[in-house]
Amino acid sequence: MCKKDSLRIVITGVGLTAPNGDSMQEYRRNLLDKVAKIENIDLRYVGKVHAGVCHFNPLKYQNKKDIRTGTRAGSVAIYCSNEALTDAGLSVGDANKGRIGVYVGITEHGNVETENEIHNISQFGYDVKYWNHYHNPRTVANNPAGEVTVNLGLTGPHYCIGAACAAGNAGIIQGTQQLMLGEIDYAIAGGVSESIHTFGIFAGFKSQGALAYDEDPLKASRPFDRNRTGIVVSEGGCLYVLETLESAKKRGVRKIYGEIKGYAMNSDGTNFVLPNPERQAECMELALKKAGLEPGDIDIISTHATGTKAGDIQECEAVKKVFSGNWDFPFVNNTKGYIGHAMGAAGTLELAGNIPSFDDNIVHPCMNVFNLDKECAMPNLLVDSPSRKERINFILNNSFGMLGINSVLIVGRPGN
Repeated sequence: MCKKDSLRIVITGVGLTAPNGDSMQEYRRNLLDKVAKIENIDLRYVGKVHAGVCHFNPLKYQNKKDIRTGTRAGSVAIYCSNEALTDAGLSVGDANKGRIGVYVGITEHGNVETENEIHNISQFGYDVKYWNHYHNPRTVANNPAGEVTVNLGLTGPHYCIGAACAAGNAGIIQGTQQLMLGEIDYAIAGGVSESIHTFGIFAGFKSQGALAYDEDPLKASRPFDRNRTGIVVSEGGCLYVLETLESAKKRGVRKIYGEIKGYAMNSDGTNFVLPNPERQAECMELALKKAGLEPGDIDIISTHATGTKAGDIQECEAVKKVFSGNWDFPFVNNTKGYIGHAMGAAGTLELAGNIPSFDDNIVHPCMNVFNLDKECAMPNLLVDSPSRKERINFILNNSFGMLGINSVLIVGRPGN
């Protein structure tokens, strides 16, 4: 039985910033043209590291004081939210400002500000009178979502969803659920990350032997490659405007990008860091069941693969377990070779890279797979160039995170 239009949730606006693009059009073009953007930065205590750096203009939607008193994650969220609302043709007014919810997935928040402020007071003998009086609102867990509401004058609910690197999908899932419950009329949902501004994340990955390095930073992020060395940490954000299909039809929206067909979240329950392919496979199966789909219905699998040996191999094992059968294996791709790992924004940016496939039926390839790891080999893994299919109907988007949190989102072609 088909859902009523009042329970079908669609994407009507997209706003993003990534290291290789500040709009979905630019970002998508660079994925198809195989344009990566990773650069070297100097980081306190760590030195030179590879990073994915965003170059959007925060002054487009904020003044200098707001930028100075707010956070980098807040600026990313504000930029993406405003871009998404404009794209959706949705303006904020008295009639709807209390019916727009903001749900922002994050990996971590507050580390950047805390590290910087401790460093600052160390210059004054650790005298706390020099501690920044904006510290508390900067570091509370709801900050990026809250900064969006202040910037836009929204009075509906807002909060952040802490779900490690599964957070972007989790933000969309939360927005979808709130719309289906009728709690809101519109959701601004997705994920953001400011991770490159904290030395702790880099130091942590380095101590684990999981921080990527290459003489050429553009080749440092290499998921599925036999000679990969680890993760390239990136910043970024991608937020979507979600609403019911009934609402979208009534508004006469310019474009419906896709429909949320199914989703699932679960936990490995086994390890702080190492993934569990059995639980990952279960999460994909749960999402398919909720969508009412079979594995053979999926056209694109957007993988989470980060460029770590164990993580890549375990996910490939899970994907092959679910999708091997008497049907054509879906196309499989990955985005992190282009932009690194954008943590809380990873899943939503990866989805944005594939959503245009509903229009052009082209699937972008992976990046930097020079020597495919045999343990990652699977049918239709695109490692060289884009591929075309007669029709793209369904995308399955994987995002997995530390402490064994898994999220899977299935998005369908509009009107499917």
